[in-house]
Amino acid sequence: MDESLQAQIETYLTHLNGLIRRGHEVREELAKGSADPSTTAATRRWQEDCGVAINQLSGGSKAHWLARSFSQAFLMRSADGRAAEGAAPVEIVESLLGVLDQAVASISQKDAGPVIAASAKAPPPHRFDFVHNPEIRPVVEQAHIEGRRAFDQGHYDLALLTYCGILEAIVTDALEFKGLAALIASGSPTQNISDWSFETRITVAERAGLIRGGCARLPAVARTYRDRMDVEGESGPNGAISERDARLTGQVLHVIMRDLDPGR
Repeated sequence: MDESLQAQIETYLTHLNGLIRRGHEVREELAKGSADPSTTAATRRWQEDCGVAINQLSGGSKAHWLARSFSQAFLMRSADGRAAEGAAPVEIVESLLGVLDQAVASISQKDAGPVIAASAKAPPPHRFDFVHNPEIRPVVEQAHIEGRRAFDQGHYDLALLTYCGILEAIVTDALEFKGLAALIASGSPTQNISDWSFETRITVAERAGLIRGGCARLPAVARTYRDRMDVEGESGPNGAISERDARLTGQVLHVIMRDLDPGR
């Protein structure tokens, strides 16, 4: 098998297995009957990530068997097999886990070339079109992919640092678009935005109504993420980041993304 094809297959498998692991965690929480908003948000985010992965593997075609299986996972069938009403959350998660298992089996076959070739036709997701500065859109887009990959591979320190970097970048973009004069009028510091701390940027953005209170859930280690960076941009020797901290930071990032892009 061609080495580049093998590398793509391994990348897909790593991502799919990460989604499967997250799916089992989501199912466990839902099975407890939890109505916690964080569980609901985590479930929705997981479903969105599954949709992106399936869309890519199916080449963006809704007629592809994986895409059809994904859509059918959200339906509950009546006794005669017809689509009825929406399925319960736990049932949806179980169905989506089945779709992910099928995807893993498909690209694990000896000749997965057709599957990978189809995925190459899928348009890349554009999550950051709301960012005003066009120069940083591809940067945060790529960082988002890398952060998710780091999390799926268990590199929670790198994932958290990446999520925080994205969060700071998009909040700063919103502040700069609002304008320093307008921000000062609402009580912000008078020095340049580039001189503000991460915490100050969040506080001012909340006060200006650019974002809501989602950052209140940021773990303490995320708020001081700059202190974990050495001069080369690698994580410093301040101890390992837990999976929970990395996941929570990623959840906060997506809440803020929705604040800055209400149409998401």
